[in-house]
Amino acid sequence: MSGPVLADPDGELRRVQGLLGAFPLDVRRWVLGCQWHRIGEEEAFVGRAAQVGDELGARVVATRLVRELMRVGFLLAGAYWPYTKWFGTAFARLPVAGEWGPSLERVLAASSAQAREAALVEAYEAAARAHNATGLTAAVEPTARPYYGRPFRVLGAGRFAAACHAAVTDPWLAGLPPVGSVDQVADSTPVLSSIAAARTFRAIYGGPGEHPDRAAQ
Repeated sequence: MSGPVLADPDGELRRVQGLLGAFPLDVRRWVLGCQWHRIGEEEAFVGRAAQVGDELGARVVATRLVRELMRVGFLLAGAYWPYTKWFGTAFARLPVAGEWGPSLERVLAASSAQAREAALVEAYEAAARAHNATGLTAAVEPTARPYYGRPFRVLGAGRFAAACHAAVTDPWLAGLPPVGSVDQVADSTPVLSSIAAARTFRAIYGGPGEHPDRAAQ
């Protein structure tokens, strides 16, 4: 939606771009909450894998978390993330990139569990502060903490997911499970490039009845 427009004689493309240029506020909060939920599901796995000597597994999970944090950055900026080819390029243009980028690079370059955790914590806390600065939700305490009795630290991203959910005013959205948008659920190009294929994902939401906007379609 942000690429150059070389021909739009009747202005229709610009009109559609204006309609789709940003998430509605409640949708943005809901999608952001789902994104924090994704992080909350896996943030402890880096330390758990390291505990059992699974260095490859720890690196894989840490890499996944880097992508999930970058997606948080897009949502905090009110921007859509592009597909993989342009993902890093677009992230580098976000306001948060200057602060988060070095930490995220250190996560990927870390050669020890301690260095990886330190870089992740730095990135988590930067993301948490940026979340609070948007005012999208009530402020959430932004520092990392031990994962229950385990000897490693996490953000407790579920707290941010809960704050987003509490800020959603639309009852239909508030009643959905935290699965997220289609491009949070799937990264398959044949799915995301096909409206018909993407629409088949409606069944996963299982919301409390049909939304009025959807019933009219």
